[in-house]
Amino acid sequence: GFIVVIVGVLGGFSMAGGHAGALWHPSEIVTIGGASLGALIVMSSKKTLIDLFKGVMQAIKGSPFNRKMYNELFSLMYDLMKTSRKDGLLAIESHVSNPHESSIFAKYPLVLKNHHVCEFVAGGFSLLVEGTVRKELMPELFDAELAVIEHEHHMPTVALMKTADGLPGFGIVAAVLGIVITMGHIDGPVEEIGHKVGAALVGTFLGILLSYGFFGPLAGRMEALGSMELSFFRTITTMILAFANELPPKVAIEKARRSVGTEMRPTREDMEELFKQVDAS
Repeated sequence: GFIVVIVGVLGGFSMAGGHAGALWHPSEIVTIGGASLGALIVMSSKKTLIDLFKGVMQAIKGSPFNRKMYNELFSLMYDLMKTSRKDGLLAIESHVSNPHESSIFAKYPLVLKNHHVCEFVAGGFSLLVEGTVRKELMPELFDAELAVIEHEHHMPTVALMKTADGLPGFGIVAAVLGIVITMGHIDGPVEEIGHKVGAALVGTFLGILLSYGFFGPLAGRMEALGSMELSFFRTITTMILAFANELPPKVAIEKARRSVGTEMRPTREDMEELFKQVDAS
């Protein structure tokens, strides 16, 4: 997507008779980049900055919560529920207390390698195994945890969006500084003055382009990925709560399946195949 933005801008600029080299002014980049980075650091905590870096990397790689991940999740949940239903809740105690050494979790590597998902699933079933919380109170506990997840995903996105909003202003700052320099050479050759005015205008151009062409869309992408992750955790919550209310494993999973977006939702035929694979393992 970013490549399309660059090609579109440079292509239009070249078609109008411009040369890409005319847009290369390191001083403008340093001014805009330094100011925006400083503002980002001022408005963000250390954790927000770390989460922002991880979010940007995830936006580049894409969401891990795809159809294959959902298939593994449904298989894992069915495996745990089936074992619990057959042999009692204590039969899964060792699996949820230490999922990284569990023979059940080991069958589903995508879930196992995602630390947050693994801990969320294990923690949810631990509430049932330990029996220390009444099932009527479980929705409140899950809602509180989901609210924290949503908040922590939202903060890096807000910081990046505010930075995007400030970039046009920093571009104007760079342009004004360029004009100030130009005024000091106003008695120089016309070619020199034109070059310096052009460099100043590039600052405004870069600020607006970076805001609306890069940082703004990137913030939107991170927001979408956060929503996808939250939906995944809500699906886990739905299954655990349904099972806690004594619904059969397949019914509990079917209830959660219907809440999954159509892009990621497996068909009923897919689910039957998943159940057969788990039963055969």
